[in-house]
Amino acid sequence: MQTHPRKNPAAACRGGRAGDGGPGEAAQFLAGHLADLVMLARRHGLDTLAYLLDMAKLEADEAVRRSSGRQRGHG
Repeated sequence: MQTHPRKNPAAACRGGRAGDGGPGEAAQFLAGHLADLVMLARRHGLDTLAYLLDMAKLEADEAVRRSSGRQRGHG
């Protein structure tokens, strides 16, 4: 069964299709979406969830930094 990437992003990630730039690109994608989720959680008073999502965003940001350092030959 063929799935449309916009309807099922997880399927697109598993497929290794164009745009699958590896862990750094995945971390960058996640960091962007996590920022939106943090704001949504805060807006609705879901403080613990906002905190956990923010921690996940910090981890994704760090993965992006590590990945960009490796690409430049510093890691």
